[in-house]
Formats: sequence, structure tokens, C-alpha cells
Amino acid sequence: MNDAHSHVFLGDDHKDSESRTWKVIWLCGAMMVLEIGGGIWFGSIALVADGMHMSTHAGAMLLAALAYMFARKHANDPRFSFGTGKLGDLAGFTSAVILGIIALLIGYEAVSRLIAPVPIHFAEAIPIACLGLCVNIATAWMLSGGHDHGHGHSHGHGHGHDHGEDHHHKHAEGKQVQTAAGTLALEIFETGVPPRFRLAAGTAGIPAAETTRIETIRPGGARQVFALAAKGDYLESIDEIPEPHAFTVCLTIGRETSDVVFEEHQHAAAKTGRDNNMRAAIVHVIADAAVSVLVIIGLVLAKLFGWLWMDPLAGSIGALVIASWAYGLIRDTGAILLDMNPDRSMAEKLRETIETDGDQLSDLHLWRLGPGHLGAILCVGTKQMRDSEYYKARLARFKALSHVTVEVHQTA
Repeated sequence: MNDAHSHVFLGDDHKDSESRTWKVIWLCGAMMVLEIGGGIWFGSIALVADGMHMSTHAGAMLLAALAYMFARKHANDPRFSFGTGKLGDLAGFTSAVILGIIALLIGYEAVSRLIAPVPIHFAEAIPIACLGLCVNIATAWMLSGGHDHGHGHSHGHGHGHDHGEDHHHKHAEGKQVQTAAGTLALEIFETGVPPRFRLAAGTAGIPAAETTRIETIRPGGARQVFALAAKGDYLESIDEIPEPHAFTVCLTIGRETSDVVFEEHQHAAAKTGRDNNMRAAIVHVIADAAVSVLVIIGLVLAKLFGWLWMDPLAGSIGALVIASWAYGLIRDTGAILLDMNPDRSMAEKLRETIETDGDQLSDLHLWRLGPGHLGAILCVGTKQMRDSEYYKARLARFKALSHVTVEVHQTA
């Protein structure tokens, strides 16, 4: 948990995201001026129209950039009780609404052209659509910082397994254990199976299962012994490991004992850690790129085979795609703005942590403060002489908890 008096709940890459957004604005602005100026100079209304369309990109990027800038400048403003971390979600919500309106306009125009087809100037329309696609690809790459962020998917975390978008990521990394015979590799393996300890050879050979055991000691003092069984080139615990995976492991091999500390690596869930301001900007660009691809296909087919209906059909499909992405953004950002529980799995883990020693969690409020930052208010009933600091210490392993308030009352 962060310092209890800090109310700066911005994403880790806030400054970098702001910088990338301003660069994209300059690119879109330059393309807009070039297309509008060239269209007027050469008398191409299609080029002018595409330049005006490029202005919607610049506007969407400007909204994102201003949100980043305002949130950064007012991060320590005491008027914001829980900081300015949600400003990006507000900007994302606004962009999503605009995307929804754009989808409706494209859909309306597409249906109108299906009913009453209009002549298409292929010589101008196809190159402009290709140019727009190139600009969209470039801006998407710039916004993502050269990485594949996607428009609504969970970020991989490089551990070789995927827990799904709405599940809390957990992984206990492998540990190197030094013994008199050499090095052994101890890990918690949980890919597609219940979590179990695995002990593999390093510079030392695999010890005999009969003379090897693991005992876990949790922060509250609870202990559990795990027997091991040979599984080919490694030993595996017979019993699965209960949550949470934060404890000290006492590895005993014969008469030698080694202590290894495991801390549960808790990444914020996809929806908890996601920067919805950047997500909205990227969705806007990718949506337009997808429409550009459909338009190019429709125009080429219409030119080659005379299928004029392909152009409005491509527009209709594009409108549905944009509407779907806009709905997802509105749903996710709206939930954050209304302080919905962002991670039910984490809420259950909080309850398990508090109630381990017989205490009772009578009330829990969990909400998102900003990308990767959660706030929590807990009401705990206990028969022990414990204060709020005791429970805050127990919750310290939840790195995403940035602002915690604990109310403690005695029970009979």
C-alpha cells in the first residue's frame, strides 16, 4: 500500500502516455492541414472531406491529452478527495459516447446509400482511403509506444499463462535454493492445474522424495507441511497450496533446512490497471483503421465488378464494429465512474485475509482510484485487542491497495 496521506493515483506511465498523445496530435493536425489545403488547391472535395475527418482524430487525441495534463497538474490538489486518477476514465467515457455517435452517423449514411446509391470517384477515393489507413496505423503504433496494447484485451505479463481478463493475476516466481550439494529450483506451479510446489534440479541433483519436505509459515503464524512425490525430473507436493501464496518456505532435505520467502505477485486485474484514457484514444484510431480496411475492400470490389452496394455494406459493418467497441468502453468506464467493485476476486481475498484468525469483515467497499490504484474501506469486528494498523499491516501484500481505511469495533 502506498503512503496513507498520498492522493496521487495516476498510472505508472502517465507522463509517457501524455507525451505520446501530443505527438499524435501534431501528426493528425499536420495531415489535416495538408489534406484540406491540397483538396482546396486541387479542387478535390474528397480530399477536403478526409481532412475534415482527420480533424475528429485530432479532437479525440486533444481530449485525451488535456485529460492527462489536467490530472497531472492537479494531482496534489486537496479539492479532489481521492486525487485525479479517474479523470482519464471520464475522458474515456466521453470519447466512447462520441464514438457511439460516429457509429450512428456512419450507419445512417450507409443505409441511405444502400437505398439511393451515389456515384463513387474511385480514382480519388481509393488512394485517400489507403492514406487514411497508413496514418491510422502510424498513430496507433505511436500511441501504444511501439508495443501491442490492443483495444480491449488484457496485457500479458510474461509468465506463460493467462488467467483471463476479469480474474486477479497471481504468480509466485521460481526461487533458487542454495544447498550444500548445490542449487535447486523451487517454484509454485499452477498452469492449468491446482497450485503445487515443484522442486527441480539446478547445479545439484534432485533429492529423494522420502527425505524431502516443505513447511510453509504464514504471516499469522499458521504452518502447513507438504510431502513430496517424484514426478520424473522434479519433485511435486502431493497436496495443493491454499491461497494466498505469501509465506516463508522451510525446505528440509535430510538434516539440512533452507528458508525461502514467497510473496504473491499481484498484478492489478486488467480492468483495474487499464488506462482507459489511452484505451479510448487507441480504440478511436483502430476503429477508423478497421473502417478504412473495409472501405478499401468495398471500393475495390465496387470498381472491379460494379458492386456499388459493397461500399455502403462495408460502412454498415464498420459502424457495427465501432458501436461494439464504444459500448465496451462506456460499460467499463461508466462502472469506474460509479465506483463499482472493480475486482470481485480481490474482494474475496481481502475477506479471507481479514477473517483468517476468527475476525469478521462486516462491511467492505472496494473501488478504483486510478490506473493500478484501488481504494478500500473495511469495517472489522474482532474479539481481540487489535487496532486498524494491525489490519493494514495484514493487507500490505495487496500492492494495488493505495488508500485503505479500516474501522475496528469490538464484538462480544
